[in-house]
Amino acid sequence: MLSLKRYIVCDVETSGLSPKHGGRVIEIGAVACEEGQIVEEFGTLINVDCSIHWAAERVHGISRRMLAGMPEPEEVWRAFQVFIGGCPVVAHNATFDAAFLRHEMTMLGMHMNNRFFCSLALSRKCLPHLPNHRLATVAQHILGALPPTIRLHRALDDARLAAKIWMALDR
Repeated sequence: MLSLKRYIVCDVETSGLSPKHGGRVIEIGAVACEEGQIVEEFGTLINVDCSIHWAAERVHGISRRMLAGMPEPEEVWRAFQVFIGGCPVVAHNATFDAAFLRHEMTMLGMHMNNRFFCSLALSRKCLPHLPNHRLATVAQHILGALPPTIRLHRALDDARLAAKIWMALDR
C-alpha cells in the first residue's frame, strides 16, 4: 500500500452539491497524521456570504446563523494552506472535497497542487463485502462502534473518522 510519512486528512461541509452551481465550503476540518497518529488538527466554520441549500443544511445542521462571526474565507484558506503545506491530502470521496477546496483557493488567487488520495476508493477495494462505503458504515466496521462524541457530517469529526479508516486500511 501507499506509505505516507505525513499527510492531511480533510473533510468539508458545503452550502450545496457543487462549486459549479454556487456551492461554497462553510466548514473545513483537517487532521495531520504521522506514524499512525493524529498529531495536529485544524477546523472552523467559515463566514461565507451565501445561502445554504435546505438539503445540505438537513445533512450537516449548519445554518447561516452559525456562520455569523466566524472567520472570513480569506483568513481560513490562508491558514489552511499553511496547515497542509505540500503534504498529500486524503478525503472520503476525494473528488468532491478536492473540487470544493480548489475552487475556494482559486477564488482567492491561491493554488492547491497537493496530491489527493481517496479513503472511499480504498475502502471499496479493501472491504468489498460492506453493504455501502459511507464514512459511518466503514468507520463502524473498522472501529466496532462510533465514538460517542463523534458528530457525523461535521467536518473535523468526519476528518478524524476518515483518518482512522485510512490508517486501518493503508497497511
